[in-house]
Amino acid sequence: MHRYRTHTCGALRDSNIGETVRLSGWCHRIRDHGGVLFVDLRDHYGITQCVVDPDSKAFGLAEKLRSEWVVRMEGKVRHRPEGTENAELPTGQVELYVADIEVLGPAAELPLPVFGEQDYPEDIRLKYRFLDLRRDRLHQNIMTRGAIIDSMRRRMKEQGFFEFQTPILTASSPEGARDFLVPSRIHPGKFYALPQAPQQYKQLLMMSGFDRYFQIAPCFRDEDPRADRLPGEFYQLDVEMSFVEQEDVFAAMEPVITGVFEDFAKGKPVTKGWPRIPFAEALRKYGTDKPDLRNPLEMQDVSEHFRGSGFKVFARMLEDPKNQVWAIPAPGGGSRAFCDRMNSWAQGEGQPGLGYIMWREGGEGAGPLANNIGPERTAAIRRQLGTKEGDAAFFVAGDPDKFWKFAGLARTKVGEELNLIDKDRFALAWIVDFPMYEYNEDDKKVDFSHNPFSMPQGGLEALQTKDPLTIKAFQYDIACNGYEIASGGIRNHKPEAMVKAFEIAGYGEQEVVDRFGGMYRAFQYGAPPHGGMAAGVDRIVMLLCGTTNLREISLFPMNQQAMDLLMGAPSEATTKQLRELHIRTNLPNK
Repeated sequence: MHRYRTHTCGALRDSNIGETVRLSGWCHRIRDHGGVLFVDLRDHYGITQCVVDPDSKAFGLAEKLRSEWVVRMEGKVRHRPEGTENAELPTGQVELYVADIEVLGPAAELPLPVFGEQDYPEDIRLKYRFLDLRRDRLHQNIMTRGAIIDSMRRRMKEQGFFEFQTPILTASSPEGARDFLVPSRIHPGKFYALPQAPQQYKQLLMMSGFDRYFQIAPCFRDEDPRADRLPGEFYQLDVEMSFVEQEDVFAAMEPVITGVFEDFAKGKPVTKGWPRIPFAEALRKYGTDKPDLRNPLEMQDVSEHFRGSGFKVFARMLEDPKNQVWAIPAPGGGSRAFCDRMNSWAQGEGQPGLGYIMWREGGEGAGPLANNIGPERTAAIRRQLGTKEGDAAFFVAGDPDKFWKFAGLARTKVGEELNLIDKDRFALAWIVDFPMYEYNEDDKKVDFSHNPFSMPQGGLEALQTKDPLTIKAFQYDIACNGYEIASGGIRNHKPEAMVKAFEIAGYGEQEVVDRFGGMYRAFQYGAPPHGGMAAGVDRIVMLLCGTTNLREISLFPMNQQAMDLLMGAPSEATTKQLRELHIRTNLPNK
C-alpha cells in the first residue's frame, strides 16, 4: 500500500465499498456528533467524509485534530447511512470508517478562514496567499484559468499557429508605459528591460520567415495602479501572422476567442458574427471605445432640436459649430425621483447637472427642458429617440471631445439603475478604424494614439499628404461586456513609411534607427506584410470566472501598491549586490 494514499479525496465511489484505503489531505471541517467525529478530508481533487468513533484506536488522536492539519487516514470504505448522503459531492454516497490516523503536518492558528467564502481584508489574503488559494472558489478559478489557456493553445494550433518563446531580458521600448529595468553586472552602467510586450520580437519572427506565431506571453509594465490590470505583470495571448490584411486576422482570431468563451460560458450565449464598430461610432453611440453591448442604450445627436431653442444654455453652446447635444434614452426612467437621482449623480461626478425630459401619459414632455423648448421640439426628440410614455431622456452638451467619457458613464449608470443590462451573456465586438495620432495637450504636440507600429490607412501617401489627426490606422480592439480584451493591428512594414510615421510624432530618423534598430534593419531585407493582436488572458479569465477583481484569478498577485506581501517584494538590495552592479541609490527625502 502506498505510503500516503491509495486514492485521492475525490475518487471514492460505491464501487470501492469494502476496500481498505488510505487518503491524505487537509482537515477541511471537523464535526462532533454525539461523540462520533466526522472529518471532511480535502485535497486538490475533492472532499471525502471520514468517520472516527470512540471504539477506534485513532479516536484519541482524532480529538486533537484542528482545521487545516494535514493527515493520513486509513480505513474501510462504507456506504453512508440512509438519509445522510450528499448529492452535491461526487463522494457523497460513501464515507471512510477510520482505523488509523497519522499527522503529517499540524497547522498553527489560522490568520484567515479557509472553510467558506466570507470576505476578508485583501492585505491579509495576499500575505497568506497559500491559505487563500485553499479556498474553493479561488482554487477553482485558478484551475479554470489553466483550462482556458489550454483551450487557447489547442485552438491556436488548430488554426495553424506555432508557439514560440521570445526573450524576457530585452531593450527598452516606448510601448506607452514605463519599463522595468534590470541592471547588467557584466556591462556596468547599462540596463536590460523586461518586455512590455513581445511586439518587436514577434514582428522580427515574421521577417525571419515564420508564418503564424503565438505565445502565452508575460508582459511587464511599471505602471501606476489600475483597476483593470494587475500591477507589474500580466499575460496575453500574443499573435502575429504574415501575408495578411485586417480581415484575415479577424477570420483567424474570431473563432478562437468565440470558442474559448463558449467552452467556459456555462451555457450563457456568446456573440457569433461579431459586429464591426468604428472607433468614432463607438464614442458617439456608447461614450467608450470598449462598449458593453449588453446595455441596449444608444446615444444620439439631438443638436438640431435645441439649436435656436428657448433653452438658452444649449442654444448658446450650439453657436459654436464644434459643440453638440447628445441624448441618452432611459426606457422606464420617466419618474421625477429617478431623474433627480441621476442629476445628483452627475453633480457627484463633477458636472453641473444632467438635463432631462420625461414623457407623461399622452406623450407630453415634462421637466424644465421640455418647458423651455416647447411641445413641438419635445415631440421631435421623442420621435427621433423612439421613447414612449413613462420613458425619459438625459442630455449632455458641449464639445464631444471633452464630454464623451462622461456621457458614456451616464449611459452605463442609466442601464444599471433601470436593470437594462443582460448580465447572462457575453457580447463581443471588433472596434475598428482607430485614429493613428492624437494631440497631446500637455506637450502641445502630435503623439501616436495607440500602437506606433500600425500601418496608417492610405500608407505613406496619407502620411505625406493628410492632416495627421484625420489619419486612421489599421488598428483594432476586441471589446467584451465593457472591457477591452484584445488589441492589434496591421503593421507598418515599409522603412520609409515607418520613418515618416515616427517623424510626425517627433522622432528623427536617427532616433528611430537607434531605438528600433533591429526591426528597422529587418525591414530593409524583404519584409512581408504582417499583422496580429494580443488578447488579455487575465481579463478573459476574469470575465469567464464571473468576477471583477483580477486578483481573484491570479496565483500570487501584488496589491494595489505593487507590493508582493507574501514574498516581501520589492526589497532592498544588499551593499554587496549594489557594488557588483556599480549602482548607488539616491532615495528621495521622506
